[in-house]
Amino acid sequence: MTENTLHIPARKTTLPDRKPAPAAPSRVHVRAEEFSVFYGQNEAVRKVSFEIPAGQVTAIIGPSGCGKSTFLRAINRMNDLIPGCRAAGKLLLDENDVFGPRIDVTALRRRVGMVFQKPNPFPKSVFDNVAYGPRIHGVRGRTRLMDVVQRSLRKAALWDEVKDRLPQNALGLSGGQQQRLCIARAIAVDPEILLMDEPTSALDPQATSRIEDLIGELRGNYTVIAVTHNMQQAARISDFTAFFYEGDLIDFGPTTQLFTNPREKRTEDYITGRFG
Repeated sequence: MTENTLHIPARKTTLPDRKPAPAAPSRVHVRAEEFSVFYGQNEAVRKVSFEIPAGQVTAIIGPSGCGKSTFLRAINRMNDLIPGCRAAGKLLLDENDVFGPRIDVTALRRRVGMVFQKPNPFPKSVFDNVAYGPRIHGVRGRTRLMDVVQRSLRKAALWDEVKDRLPQNALGLSGGQQQRLCIARAIAVDPEILLMDEPTSALDPQATSRIEDLIGELRGNYTVIAVTHNMQQAARISDFTAFFYEGDLIDFGPTTQLFTNPREKRTEDYITGRFG
């Protein structure tokens, strides 16, 4: 996986209780091939190569500044908004290069939704938050929009809590509810992939647990790719885990294997708390 493969036997680590992973996926959804991201002259992600399976949850772990959020944001071209940011190599979505000249970025972002670290609902009603994306993409009529809003809120495990508050301002919801609303807003346009950048770091333990349960429920219907600093969380929610360090992909594989028998010494050192 890296130039300095050590193959040092790893000490066993305790893996938190988690749902068993589903059967092996039938296809690769996202593939990186010698993919790099630069901020000016700084290479924040360095020639990483790995495959993210469809319909499962992949966690990306690593210390701050290691390139994991930069890689995540590259999948739906959010880095385009940063002056001086550029990419090299290939990043493929269903074998189509995300940075290819014929890519429609608006269509890409419809296929690849994103949930950010801090809940960011619009200062609008609960209904209008979820209906915002469908309206942009041409969905019209109150009945059609209500169907989309209800379905999305149910998928986000929020409908029962807000069904009587749809006209109210979303900023009146709790932090955990706001984050689930943002998830509902993301899935309202029927994406294939959900990117989550530290989706629970601003939440209390109870709200965090609700979001983790929700991620498990989204498995299978969506490909979920989640950046997290919390290794216990990565172990609980994910089927596959990628470990980034200083811009390099150090290790990638099934979560159970990576946490209990990592192939790389640096992976073992990180998950056992020796650095990071």
